[in-house]
Amino acid sequence: MELPYSEPYKIKVTEAIRTSTRAERETWIREAKYNLFKVRSEQVTIDLLTDSGTGSMSDRQWAAMMTGDESYAGASSYFRLKQVIENIFGMPYFLPTHQGRAAENVIFSALLKEGDIVPGNSHFDTTKGHIEFRRCSAPDCTIDAAADTQLEIPFKGEMDLNKLEKIFKENPREKIPCTVLTITNNTAGGQPVSMKNIRETAELCRRYRIPLLIDSARFAENAYFIKTREAGYTDKTIKEIVREIYQYADIMTISAKKDGVVNMGGFVAMRSEELMRQAMQFSIMCEGYLTYGGMSGRDLDALAVGLDENTEFEQLDARIRQVKLLGDLLDEYGIPYQRPAGGHAIFLDAKKILTHVPKEQFIAQTLAVELYLEAGVRGVEIGSILADRDPVTHENRYPKLELLRLAIPRRVYTDNHIRVIAAACRNIFERREQITSGYRITFETPILRHFTVELEKI
Repeated sequence: MELPYSEPYKIKVTEAIRTSTRAERETWIREAKYNLFKVRSEQVTIDLLTDSGTGSMSDRQWAAMMTGDESYAGASSYFRLKQVIENIFGMPYFLPTHQGRAAENVIFSALLKEGDIVPGNSHFDTTKGHIEFRRCSAPDCTIDAAADTQLEIPFKGEMDLNKLEKIFKENPREKIPCTVLTITNNTAGGQPVSMKNIRETAELCRRYRIPLLIDSARFAENAYFIKTREAGYTDKTIKEIVREIYQYADIMTISAKKDGVVNMGGFVAMRSEELMRQAMQFSIMCEGYLTYGGMSGRDLDALAVGLDENTEFEQLDARIRQVKLLGDLLDEYGIPYQRPAGGHAIFLDAKKILTHVPKEQFIAQTLAVELYLEAGVRGVEIGSILADRDPVTHENRYPKLELLRLAIPRRVYTDNHIRVIAAACRNIFERREQITSGYRITFETPILRHFTVELEKI
């Protein structure tokens, strides 16, 4: 018989999990004002809040941390990471930062001015936050197919080139400092972008002399989907595909806590020495000196190894197979999610599950609370709370998609944990008709409110 699949690693260290009672969880979520960000980690059984910085590092990464050079300036750890970035991405200039939003802060401080327009394919929360905080706009140019969660196409996170060119034609060139292409497209459900779309987006940007910035948090997962779904790439390695992707980019930002598989870190990289010089002052002012930028030397070394390891097919294959397993189980139970299964998470379609909860009562957040109460599983709302208010009208924005993201940390949970998650989703789905009300906001910040929002049950 053919041998079954097994993971390309073995487990060396484990961490105990405490299982709580529903009564305990009811108390804890009430004390947290129904915001799962405010629930303590020991009050969570299976934590799917994010895959950012929550992965399990390899033995090579832990070993590399012992060689970290903690010199304030000119640390050897910096130069080791610099070499890896040049080898993998082909980017000659980079500035380390403590995480992805810091990279956005550094580059947008150099590029953006009030009134600018930064189009993209579904900017994620921090990206849009940095843009709108600077009184700029962030129009969404994602393909319309992304809004149909039950439609299965291989590259559902792509840029709609007609929407993008319309913005280019209707606005002066100097008002558009860059275009942001996010791979994979997190807000649309962890959906990938094809090499063809990356290339055509770059060509359009260059025709209008607008720099292309690739938001690269899950670049390796995107390369995996190109290899497995796009004609002409089956025989190419992940590293070869990544190198081709970035030949089309002028700038890249990355939260390395995802596909770099580190607990903290990120960077911004670019081809222009002039832009590098403009961005340096903001790096020094907000992050640290140029050769550490908010990261310790040991973190720089762990990232260098993580980037090298996670651009190998076997590591990505194991990770994406586990996400697909959750999707397959949900298919078996008839539970709707953003199809096909994404690279880092399953995104439950809250609108199709909780059909009796009004949109004003935050459908996806209601589903998130129900899942926590059911089994101690913590996910995150990707819906109306995350969408914030319109910066002009101050009215709540209600996006087409109300999603509950279940982000799977890398090499952390077993397939049995995945089965528990699926069973908990099934239990909620079977009693969905009984869930008819949600929550109202009692406190919110003017921007990025979902991190600290406080709610009460209606």
